[in-house]
Amino acid sequence: MNAPAHTLAPPDDWLLANQRALVAEFARLLALLRADSAAADPALALAALAIPATAIDQLVQAFDLSPFERDILLLAAGVEMDAALAAAVAQASPSGLNFSLALAALPQPHWSALGPQAPLRRWRLLELEPAAAALSTSRLRIDERILHLLAGINELDARLLALLQPRAVASLIAPAQAAQAEQLTSMLVGSRDAPCTVLLSGNDRQGQADVAASVAQGLGLSLHVMASSDLPAGAAEQQALATLWQREALLLGSALCVQAEGTAGDAAPLARWLARLSGLSGLSGLVFLCASEPLALPHRVALRIDKPGAQEQRSLWQAALGPASPVPAALLDAVAAQFRFSAHEVDARARAPQLPARLWQDCCEAARPRLDGLAQRVQAGAGWADLVLPEPQLQTLRHIGEQLRHRLTVYGHWGFEQQGTRGLGLSALFVGDSGVGKTLACEVLAHELHLDLYRIDLSAVVSKYIGETEKNLRLVFDAAEDSGAILLFDEADALFGKRSEVKDSHDRYANIEVGYLLQRMEAYRGLAVLTTNQRAALDPAFLRRLRFVVEFAFPDQAQREAIWRGVFPPAMPRSDIHYGQLARLPMAGGQIRNIALNAAFLAAAEGTAVGMQHLARAAHQEAAKIERPLADNHTRGWA
Repeated sequence: MNAPAHTLAPPDDWLLANQRALVAEFARLLALLRADSAAADPALALAALAIPATAIDQLVQAFDLSPFERDILLLAAGVEMDAALAAAVAQASPSGLNFSLALAALPQPHWSALGPQAPLRRWRLLELEPAAAALSTSRLRIDERILHLLAGINELDARLLALLQPRAVASLIAPAQAAQAEQLTSMLVGSRDAPCTVLLSGNDRQGQADVAASVAQGLGLSLHVMASSDLPAGAAEQQALATLWQREALLLGSALCVQAEGTAGDAAPLARWLARLSGLSGLSGLVFLCASEPLALPHRVALRIDKPGAQEQRSLWQAALGPASPVPAALLDAVAAQFRFSAHEVDARARAPQLPARLWQDCCEAARPRLDGLAQRVQAGAGWADLVLPEPQLQTLRHIGEQLRHRLTVYGHWGFEQQGTRGLGLSALFVGDSGVGKTLACEVLAHELHLDLYRIDLSAVVSKYIGETEKNLRLVFDAAEDSGAILLFDEADALFGKRSEVKDSHDRYANIEVGYLLQRMEAYRGLAVLTTNQRAALDPAFLRRLRFVVEFAFPDQAQREAIWRGVFPPAMPRSDIHYGQLARLPMAGGQIRNIALNAAFLAAAEGTAVGMQHLARAAHQEAAKIERPLADNHTRGWA
């Protein structure tokens, strides 16, 4: 097959000229059917027409049609478009146009024109209706897509509309990706019509399509995108799709971008379809394969396309918002450091209304859908005043918050990220008994920094099946990268332990799982927190790979009194509450909150203000729940 020549005439002029050419061609074929040799002279019929590359000429060039095949195709089109020609065919062959009639009426006939591997049937330019007993008398019908093309309408085949989407060149593209596209275009110049497969891997699926569209434009092609999940399962359907696409690649001058879904292990169906595509005789064209991971498929070039880093994010936001942007520079710095969007997503967010007031919130909401299905989002409303801890622990938590705020300066402007991504993530271990404030500390950080907080129960993530734990963790971290949300991994004991002594394959794989989690925590751009109440169970070698370790001790009496004084909402009615007596209860902050809430419901049921009697009942209920009953002297005289 050959690439069709493109007309240089203006579209309206070309359409009119193409229509006149078709009329002349139909008149010539009608004369052939009526045995009028003078009127059937093609030179006479087209002498007055100076037409550069009509639609039929483009088809002849693209599919290398012989003069006889050209006339068969025009005759089939004339049956649909010209009443006189249709009547003449019906008169000559009551069953309709067939190969026998074409052999008898058209010049330079050859039987091979109707072979299954000949262009007319190979590329489905004509459809053969196998109703007749003999092949030569089977009815011939022109394919609808080809009929429209001959009339001058060159649009994507209707059968592919649900599978393929046109992809225009992006108005905004990351500088590094633009450089990759330019480099790839230079490599492929001169071979745009030759078979070529390009693998694009990485975490920027939109960026991959942008690079593909830019390369296609540089080669004079358009681009259509298809999801690998839309590939048909059956062999016959796959073959038909491969044929139709190859035909469209020639007729539209288009490259194909296949967006693979899943992991590298899910590439088998795509590999089978590509094998069918490459098995077509006369294969030509450019195919991009886009995936999160490199695919084990034959290819000529492979590139990794990741989402832009913080500094490029900053440049993209500036370009998308324009010089007259109302967004303050400090907010742009914070957004660029916190969120990781493709250039396409930055452009979309920059066009949102109510900037800058809604910019941060819009970015948070845009990044939530993937994580919401994998972890529990915690509504964080607590502030530093709600967190009662010794000053050293508070200072460490504030230090964590400051590191989150100034990542762009240290990693980007000061160049730490140029030394590698390992160790740039903020990883922390919060150690302490249940209820001492580990989750509350995460809520405070999320609230103060205006970040989303997601809780992941590690006991639910860990799987007994080899490889499943890593897969579950990868899904969580990959989904969180866009927003840099705070990740709270509860129950770290389910995965961590003193596993350095390998006794069997399960211990060995447990070490691999722990190593994978720590590796992702070290590379994660946001804050990842592990919680445990058994520090002694953790291997010191693992602890050394964490940036921060914060001990949450059981609160002393003064701290418990401070918690009690801040636990009641201002609007709650209360009566003669003795905070000193309450502070003598051996309860941690989480338990104190439970007691206060339960006491409030007891008072509401009685229609009275919250008093010590309600708190006494609630305290005994909480102690019984944790199987540590309170002695009577703890609450004696409260009522």
